[in-house]
Amino acid sequence: MSHAVHKYEMGVIGNCSYLAYIDTLARIQWLCMPRFDSSFVFGSLLDRQKGGEFSISTPDAPFATNQYYQNNTNVLCTEFRSGSGTFVVTDFAPRFFHYERYFKPLMLIRKLEPLSGDPVVRVICNPRAGWGAVEPQIVFGSNHIRFLNLGIQVRLTTDIPLNYVFEPKPFVLNQTRYLVFTYGEPLEAPLASTAEDFLRRTEEYWIQWVKTTSIPMLYQEEVIRSALILKLHQYEDTGGIIASGTTSLPEEDGAGRNWDYRYCWVRDSFYTLNAFQSLGHFEELEKYFHFIQNVIMGESGGIQPVYGLSGEKDLLEKELDLPGYRNNRPVRIGNSAYLQPQNDVYGQLLACLLPLYIDRRLASDRHRRQTGLVLRLLDAIEKTMDVPDSGIWEYRGRRQFHCYTYLFHWVGCNAALKIANASADNTLAVRASQLGLEAARRIEHCFSKNKHAYVQAIGAEDLDASTLQLINMHYLDPGGDRAKEHLNALEKELLSPNGLLFRYAHMDDFGLPKVCFLACSFWYAEALACVGRIDDACKMLELGLKCSNHLGLFSEDVDFSCGQWGNFPQTYSHVGFMNAVYRIANGRGLPIFLE
Repeated sequence: MSHAVHKYEMGVIGNCSYLAYIDTLARIQWLCMPRFDSSFVFGSLLDRQKGGEFSISTPDAPFATNQYYQNNTNVLCTEFRSGSGTFVVTDFAPRFFHYERYFKPLMLIRKLEPLSGDPVVRVICNPRAGWGAVEPQIVFGSNHIRFLNLGIQVRLTTDIPLNYVFEPKPFVLNQTRYLVFTYGEPLEAPLASTAEDFLRRTEEYWIQWVKTTSIPMLYQEEVIRSALILKLHQYEDTGGIIASGTTSLPEEDGAGRNWDYRYCWVRDSFYTLNAFQSLGHFEELEKYFHFIQNVIMGESGGIQPVYGLSGEKDLLEKELDLPGYRNNRPVRIGNSAYLQPQNDVYGQLLACLLPLYIDRRLASDRHRRQTGLVLRLLDAIEKTMDVPDSGIWEYRGRRQFHCYTYLFHWVGCNAALKIANASADNTLAVRASQLGLEAARRIEHCFSKNKHAYVQAIGAEDLDASTLQLINMHYLDPGGDRAKEHLNALEKELLSPNGLLFRYAHMDDFGLPKVCFLACSFWYAEALACVGRIDDACKMLELGLKCSNHLGLFSEDVDFSCGQWGNFPQTYSHVGFMNAVYRIANGRGLPIFLE
């Protein structure tokens, strides 16, 4: 890989309580506790000075490293090779079934194991709080260091001499050593045996989880990694799934397009649930259903496109005085998208609710009898039919009558019709049919005779990759001429120099886009498969895979050299990849939820 290509050279570990980002030099670049959306404890990704440090390194020069996941797990290994010897750092977040529930503590375990020679190692641990504003007071215990003034018990328990960590001082790694970092409840058990037991049980958990995953023969390794990444981004306490674990990683260098993605976009819930359905992971699917149900039931008016991990509504956006990733400002926390009308959310949610009424694993007589929630969402579709919105791309400076919004009105009405048929509710069926026809009429208002394609919004002439879903959702017959003409028009206008697809090519609030939103290229692969261009679809997947990093992780955005930008890893990209693979491998006519 050329040094000029920008990749995120780090991997992610977690246990559905927290996420930690570890780079190829075994430094914890990003770790927020106690929740995904909390302040960082280690945040050198955004600020080398205020971000603290938790690193394991060697003073030898030169040295080389190699980073990889243990097969079919979220256990991350970083090997160091230098003149003095070799050693491996194994990082993991404990997760396993214990006492009839999942054990997922706010605990990060780092194992240092010599492999050859007499490797020399240096360890630094210096956490922060309050977005870097609070430095701890350090107190030594008999075999641990306590970090005070951080608002909760924070402790590092280790069998490395404490002064070596405090100074910090290089030492010879002549035996396996352990570091257990805890936030809240400390480790009160034997260090080495507990760490080894937790490692073994965590490995077994992930291996067994993968064994119960339904995967196609196509791109198995890549689908497994994507599934593991998606799993890590589900906050188990509530079932919500975040878009990414980072904030303010720029969409492109110097453009100011820096956003906080550590929240749950219910507006995108259909795609995520479809991926979990394809994977066959019922438990995660059900937990996400519960999160969505609680969000809907907690709203008396309109439904926001995005919520916090516990369904929080107010995600007040503000800027922090931090230099940012590669000096990209601003650094934002919160996200003002929660204030935007994004009316496709109602159709998305109806499509997501469909399995509650037709899937025998989920459906009960109670669900099939109660259609009040479905009617409420249909009411919202009717009320917003003539209301312009900010759209899927969350424009801050414009509102339009978006084709994509009307498509999901149509999709949601079709889902409601299936629910009505399953519930023998004729009144609901008539309502859903009428609204579905009206949504289809609005979609047709988006057709441009000049471009032989559906444009972004009524009255616009801009093309938009989100309209690929007209084909993928079978609003357009994939075998028909109009679908093929629409696809040809999108290719002509939106394909980038590297063969990926722009989400759009017009000016927005920040200027002309210079990077590709990766999920759009996976939607493109789906559309190619739908119209029978299977070889082209596979080529697009291959190109998308070149945009992953050394561990197979996808970012949000990609530049023309397949360099990575935007928040990372991006669940939207991994979900898009998996849905495209399943579409190609299974030859499905419709997404599995809508069949």
